[in-house]
Amino acid sequence: MSLDIRAFEHGGVPAPKKPVIVFLHGYGSNEQDLAGLINFLPPMPWVSLRAPISLQPGSYAWAPITVPGNPEAGPVEEVTRSVWNWIDVNLPEDSLIIPIGFSQGGMMATQLLRTRPERVLTTVVLAGFTLGHPQPADDAVRQELPPVIYCRGLDDQVISPSAVARTAEWLGENTTLTAKTYYRLGHSIDERVMQDVHDFLKSI
Repeated sequence: MSLDIRAFEHGGVPAPKKPVIVFLHGYGSNEQDLAGLINFLPPMPWVSLRAPISLQPGSYAWAPITVPGNPEAGPVEEVTRSVWNWIDVNLPEDSLIIPIGFSQGGMMATQLLRTRPERVLTTVVLAGFTLGHPQPADDAVRQELPPVIYCRGLDDQVISPSAVARTAEWLGENTTLTAKTYYRLGHSIDERVMQDVHDFLKSI
């Protein structure tokens, strides 16, 4: 089954062989939430996707929350396939993507990497986490050690310590990781984060 992935906010016309930023919002938000971040990033085409699970008007999720920071694998894998279906239909087939995800969207950003790494130029995880289940391309990711930046606030009370530890361990062992932490930052993004993400993307 293909879930309904929509994109109502986008900027620029994706060109063949050029990277495209794919914004993936957090639980309870929508496709408009991260669109403003493009103002802090190097110029490139982008799209901001809306998650398929409607919680209430204007509020969407990529997967149900069962155990916070550790969702069940089945629904996450299903929505991952649906995101790829959207990308295959709507973006040039030879354009690499740069998934940028916040919170539950950060999990989705890593899901895209862990399923079709050959299509992912680099990955940006903002206050997010990884799925605690093996994924089809984990071995390929481990061999390539692709670049990833993982940013989180030290005062984040939303993502559990166990999810943070799992994420840091997986990214540290399977990617070329740039890990950034920020004092006096909770479950959020600020200009320090975006400056680091900007510099990271400029270096890729």
